Amino acid sequence: MRSATTAARPNRIRDAARRLVIASLPAALLLQAAPAWADEYRLDVLDKLRVRVVEWQTAEGAVRDWSAVSGDYAVGASGTISLPLVGELPVSGKTTEEVAAEIGARMQKLFALRDLPSASVELAQYRPIYVAGEVQTPGEYPFAPNMTVLKAVSLGGGLRRGDAGQRFARDFIRADGDTAVLVAERNRLLTRRARLQAEIAESDSIKVPEEMKDMPETASLIESETALMESRDRRQKVQLTALADLKTLLQKEISALEQKSQTQNRQLDLVEQDLKKVDSLAEKGLTISSRKLALEQRVADLQAALLDIDTASLKAKQDATKASQDETNLVNDWDASLAQELQNTESELEAVTLKLDTSRKLMSEALLQSAGAAATKQNPSEADVSFVIVRQKDGNAAEIAATETTQVLPGDVIKVRYNVAMR
Repeated sequence: MRSATTAARPNRIRDAARRLVIASLPAALLLQAAPAWADEYRLDVLDKLRVRVVEWQTAEGAVRDWSAVSGDYAVGASGTISLPLVGELPVSGKTTEEVAAEIGARMQKLFALRDLPSASVELAQYRPIYVAGEVQTPGEYPFAPNMTVLKAVSLGGGLRRGDAGQRFARDFIRADGDTAVLVAERNRLLTRRARLQAEIAESDSIKVPEEMKDMPETASLIESETALMESRDRRQKVQLTALADLKTLLQKEISALEQKSQTQNRQLDLVEQDLKKVDSLAEKGLTISSRKLALEQRVADLQAALLDIDTASLKAKQDATKASQDETNLVNDWDASLAQELQNTESELEAVTLKLDTSRKLMSEALLQSAGAAATKQNPSEADVSFVIVRQKDGNAAEIAATETTQVLPGDVIKVRYNVAMR
């Protein structure tokens, strides 16, 4: 009876060992199939782990399955997993082997186990990768071993297949509209400058600017500016003619007053001579005093009239001087106004020319870009696509230039940029 029991014990030990080996097969197979970097793979947030714990009980010669602890666990935002009976376990930055060893050691300590439990920790699901940029469907995607940049891009639906030239065409239309407005403004300023130059040179016609000789709107612009020039010229001539007429009238008035003054002076001389004769006769008693009084009154009237004539003549001369000054000021102000207008026009023309050059460059670039995008759409293999991997390392994000065959790691962000060569 004792021998049978003794013989049965090795059989139970072999069966338990066989079950333990079979239970550990998935982990071994997973490690064998994993890529080389998986040996050093460090766990992080969003990784999902499959934990299984068994204990070989030497005294009983049996395997104990800790099913309460076994199960699938996701690494939380704090970098830990929460195991029943064991509690929070930090796993971020550790390998699966390190986590398995820590689980076994902690369980042995917590439950005062004689034998060290055997923990198996597998990666049930890697943390996701992210595809961003010029792909059809940017977003979060599950990671798979041996993933490359090209495979990640294919998960996002490949390169964006929308109208690649749409944005460039929109830019071209906007730049074309701006250019049309600026060209019209430039032509208007060129014509205005030509009109101002003709006015300064006192020319009767406007010379067509060289930049506008072959433009269809040149004739209408020249016609409009010519009409404006003629109107301004007529207005100035009317003002100058009015001042000239005023000066002529004032000169005639001055001449008439001078003649009147001469006549009054002659009359005064005659009256004064008569007064002297009357004074001589009055002293001799040969005339009456009333005649002398009348002559004295006459002299006083003539002197008052001469004073009025001199005052009127002085005022006429002042008015004539003012009219001459107004005429000079009108001409000077006109010349100064033309010079200032020409200076402002030159400044505006320079600014518009710079804006027009910029707008034309933008329009040309947009046109070339649109054509390049269309060509790329027809020949995707010739697309100038760049890839950048953003990878967390030691708590910092680092950008890594990549190609289609670059290996992708869990948690990577793949940025796809579509570039049309600048020509």
